[in-house]
Amino acid sequence: MGSANAVPELPGTPERAVAASGAWTADETYAEIQRRLQAAEADPDRGTRRTALTRFETVKSRPYFCYAGGGRGTIAMIRSAIVTRSLIFYVVIGGCDAPVDGSMAAGRGSVGGDLGGRGGVAPSTAGVTGGRGGVPGGAGGVAGGGSAGRVVDGGTSSSAPDSRGDGPAADSAITAPPPAPPPVGGLAAYDLVGFAQAATGGGALADTGPNYRKVTNADELVAALASKTVKVIELMNDLNLGWNEIPASARQGAIRSESTPLLHPVLKRTGVSVVDVQNHDGLTIFSASGVTIRHAHLNVKKCSNVIIRNIKFDELWEWDEASRGDYDKQGWDFITVDMACKTVWIDHCEFTKAYDGVLDIKGGSADVTVSWSKFSGDDGGPSSFVRQQIDELEKTPSAYPMYGFLRSNGFSVDDIVAISRSQKKGHLVGANDLDAKNAAHTVTLHHNWYNNMQDRIPRLRAGNVHAYNLYVSNTDAATARKRRDQVVAAMTATSAARLQGNSPTYHFGVTLNGAISTEGGAVLIEKSVLIDVASPIRNNQVSAAQAIYTGKIKAADVIHLIDAKMFRGGSDDAGSPLAPVPAPALAFSWNGFAVLPYRYAVEDPTVLQARLTGGAGAGAGKLAWDKKNWLKTSY
Repeated sequence: MGSANAVPELPGTPERAVAASGAWTADETYAEIQRRLQAAEADPDRGTRRTALTRFETVKSRPYFCYAGGGRGTIAMIRSAIVTRSLIFYVVIGGCDAPVDGSMAAGRGSVGGDLGGRGGVAPSTAGVTGGRGGVPGGAGGVAGGGSAGRVVDGGTSSSAPDSRGDGPAADSAITAPPPAPPPVGGLAAYDLVGFAQAATGGGALADTGPNYRKVTNADELVAALASKTVKVIELMNDLNLGWNEIPASARQGAIRSESTPLLHPVLKRTGVSVVDVQNHDGLTIFSASGVTIRHAHLNVKKCSNVIIRNIKFDELWEWDEASRGDYDKQGWDFITVDMACKTVWIDHCEFTKAYDGVLDIKGGSADVTVSWSKFSGDDGGPSSFVRQQIDELEKTPSAYPMYGFLRSNGFSVDDIVAISRSQKKGHLVGANDLDAKNAAHTVTLHHNWYNNMQDRIPRLRAGNVHAYNLYVSNTDAATARKRRDQVVAAMTATSAARLQGNSPTYHFGVTLNGAISTEGGAVLIEKSVLIDVASPIRNNQVSAAQAIYTGKIKAADVIHLIDAKMFRGGSDDAGSPLAPVPAPALAFSWNGFAVLPYRYAVEDPTVLQARLTGGAGAGAGKLAWDKKNWLKTSY
C-alpha cells in the first residue's frame, strides 16, 4: 500500500532546527544558514574554518530540513533531500572539534515510517552515525536493513545497518551526491536489457580492423556513414556539425541542411544539420570519453541492429517567436528513430535542451532500449545556451512580440531564463494520431535521469513502453512554474488572459507531466522516483470523453513527491496520486503479448538518486573503463 504524509518537523530544540517544512521559505532558510556559517567563520573561538559551501546552491531549492549549530567548536549544516525531500538524509558540512549533543538522535528514518525503520541520525563524538534501517550518515539504504553510506567532511563511515564506526572526519568539502552501493550485479548492471536485447551493433571489433573507423571531423563521418562495410564508428573528439561550420566537402551524403535557425545567435552563425544514419544493419557509434555532438539532429531511419553509446548531444534550441512559444516551427530532435527501425540501443548518452523532442521514436520503429542516459535541460548559468539566447533578445525586446510582452508585463530576464531552461518535450513514441504504424512500437526506458523534464516521459500512441528505475527531478522547473504563476497573477486581467486558457496568445509556462499513454497503448512505470511532477500518470491527451484516445497505464512501487507530500505505491492504491487521469482507467495489459519478453533486474527506488547522479551513473563520460567495453552488450 502507498502512503501520503506531510513532512515532519525535526526533533531537537528550536535553536537547532533552523528550518522545517512550512516554517521557513527557501530563501529565508538559505539566508539564515549563510548568516550562521559566516558568523561561525568569523568567531576566533570556533576552532575550525572548514565551512565549505561547495554545491550549497542546491540546498536553496530544497531546504526542507536544515540544521546549524551544535556545541562550542562546531560549524555544521545538515541538509536533506538526497533521495526525496521528505526522506530524512543528512550530510554534514564543516568539521567538529567538540561533540554534538544527542538532541537529534532517535529521529525516524522516513516519513510516516513507509520508507524506513527506526533509524535516523544519532550525532555523537564521532560525527553522524547510522540507525537501524534508516539513512545512516550517508547514502544508506532505506526500507529497513539497507546498507549504510558515509559522512562527508565530519562524521563516521558506516558499512552495515546499525553499525557505529569511529572513522576519522574526511578532509574534503561536501560532495554531491554521496556514493551509492555498487550496481546490482556489478558491471552486469550495464548489460543490454529490454526490447532491444538482441542488438549486437557492429560487434567487438579490433580498432585496427578494416571495418572499424575512427572519426575526427565531419568529412570522416560522412565517409564512415556512406560505407557499406564499416561496422564501428568511434568518435575521437567533439564534433560541431552545424551546416555553416562544416566544410563544403562534408555537405553531402549523410549530412544535409536542417531548417534555418531564426533567433539563437550561435545557431544563426553555425546553422543546423541533419545527420542521416540510414539503411544500416549492424552498426555501433560510440566514443570512449563521452564526446559532444553540437548543432545536429541524428536521424536514424530504415536501420536494424544499431547501437549508440557514450555521446553527449548539445546546443539545439532557440527561442520560439514563430509559433508563439508552442515550439512547432523547427523539427529539431537530438535523435529520431524512424521509418521502421528495429533493434536500437541508446545507452549512456546525455541530452541537453532541444527545440522539439529530445529523443523521439516513430514510424513503426520497434525493439528500442534507452538506458543509463541523462536528460539535463539547460543550467541557466551565465554562459548557458538559454542565457545566451535571452541576452540576445534583451538587446531589442520590442523586436520580438512575445518576448517584449513578457518583459513589459512583469517578467525579469532571470524569470524568463528560469522558466525557459527546462526541457519542454521528452520522448514522443508515435508521431501521428491513430496511425496504424504506432502499434508496432516497443520501447524500454531504464536507469535514466530526467532533470527538469516538463513532459513526455514518455508520451505513447499505441504500442508498448516499459519504464523502470527512472529518476525524475523537476524541482527547479516546479519553482519556475510557481514564479510564472505569481507574475501572471499580478498582471491586469487583459494581459493575463494572453497567457491563459485553452487558446492563449502566447505559450509560456511549465507543464510538469510524467508518463502518458494514449490510443490503446500500454505503459508500465515501476520502481522509479518522480519529484515535483504535477501530473505523473496520464491516459488521454485529446478528450477524456473519447475512449479511442485513451491508453492503458500503470505505476508500480513508485515514489512520488510534491508539495512536501510523499507517496510510495502504485496506481491502484487507495488515494494514490499515481492513478491515471483524465479518462476512466483501463485495465492494464500488454499489447501483443501476455508478459514482457525479457528478464530484468530492478533496484529499489530509494537508491536511484545516488546511483544515477553519481560518478558511475547516467550520462556520457561517466564510466572509466576499457573502451572495448563499449562494444560489448554484456559484462
